[in-house]
Amino acid sequence: MTASATESHAVPFRVTDPQKIPAPRYYDPAFFALETEKLWSRTWQMACRLETIPNLGDWIEYSILGRSVIVTRTKSGVRAFHNACRHRGVQLVPTGSHGNCKTQGFICPFHGWRWNGEGKNTFVYGRHLFDESLLGEDELRLPECRVEEALGCVFINFDDDALSLRETWGPVLDRLEKRLQANQRAEWWFATEIPANWKIAMEAFMEGYHVMRTHPQLQRAVPILYNSMYGHDTGGIGDPIDPNWTKEQNIAAQIKNLELLSEGMAGMVHAKEVELAKLVPIDALPDDPQQLIMHWFGAVQHTIVEGLKARGETVPDLNALAVSDPIQAVEFLFPHYFLLPFFTSTSAYRIRPTGPETCLFEIWSLTHFPAGEEPAPVMEPTVLPYDSDQFPPIPRQDYSNIPVQQKGVHAKGFEFMRLSHEKEGMISNYNRIIDGYLGDAPADRLAAATHTLGGNFDGRFFTYDF
Repeated sequence: MTASATESHAVPFRVTDPQKIPAPRYYDPAFFALETEKLWSRTWQMACRLETIPNLGDWIEYSILGRSVIVTRTKSGVRAFHNACRHRGVQLVPTGSHGNCKTQGFICPFHGWRWNGEGKNTFVYGRHLFDESLLGEDELRLPECRVEEALGCVFINFDDDALSLRETWGPVLDRLEKRLQANQRAEWWFATEIPANWKIAMEAFMEGYHVMRTHPQLQRAVPILYNSMYGHDTGGIGDPIDPNWTKEQNIAAQIKNLELLSEGMAGMVHAKEVELAKLVPIDALPDDPQQLIMHWFGAVQHTIVEGLKARGETVPDLNALAVSDPIQAVEFLFPHYFLLPFFTSTSAYRIRPTGPETCLFEIWSLTHFPAGEEPAPVMEPTVLPYDSDQFPPIPRQDYSNIPVQQKGVHAKGFEFMRLSHEKEGMISNYNRIIDGYLGDAPADRLAAATHTLGGNFDGRFFTYDF
């Protein structure tokens, strides 16, 4: 994608060199205020998982930076209403709450005005006290918020004129849908408040370059994987590749890596998938390490798919998708939701800013279940301190870096981040798309730029026409 920059509204601390990201973007209050005004008011945001509102009248509240909506299942499908009484603006439901409105509707806690689940006002206490011009049906109807469904989730957008999800995110949405993400259900849901800007939290997952130091157990398990991608000189920190490993040792290392990912992330590689991977025979596989691993992964994917289908799960054909619709280890759905699909299960992340240097960080473990054996919906997250040892090991390692990076960007002389043009391109691309929103770039150009984020993990810089 090539084009020259065009005139736009002034954006403070704008990224002018894709290799350099100005540090104040991660703490400056005025920059954060501009994001609040022009980014979060115009982008698609993951509001809830569909399984949390399965029945007529079920609702769940979603909020971000002072805006709140009630996402509910109505007679005509999933809708969202802005969470404010039409009388004097009191929120109808509390932040973070959920329930069912089929019987009593939504009742204002201040004066008792009431709405049904379709957003229609059904009661005004002391109606005779008000001028009738204030009480018309349309006047009192709860205003609606844009809603779309995808990947087993409800997404909302505060901009009534925004492009659709598919127009905004592009082909990556199709690729993820083919992996049957909508059929997955949550096993658990964690949340924590992290003392860091939301972008710093997001960017920790935009490259695998950090694995050697941050997740050393993964690099030491399969140095052939990480060293071949990021460099053979590990500075004495990581392990070198041992060219004398036997076929059995190489496959044992791959199994160990899957076990570590499963222990560390759950949904990313599920325990049931690891057990099936261990069943794959290796005698007939080639001896060359590169060919060995490629053929073994193909056999593992086939074994997992067939094994899970035999259990009654509806899962995608992983080997077919690897050819027709390949995805990256991490796929981002701008601005705040991303997925880590490895085989048939997924880890899902949502990050919401709560201030210039704080954010709410949430993780779901998602997997498939046989029809009729789905677990009860996980309605609320388990909220823990960010340094809790109850988090899975891999997020716990990431959380150890994110807050100290936030402190570091304040250091005297640290003017900007210095990015690799080969492996950290997504960080730059994300920030420059944010600049496009802050500078009021045209919606079609923002969407075209956002399409480049699909498959951009560990990727290169793009040039955008805004």
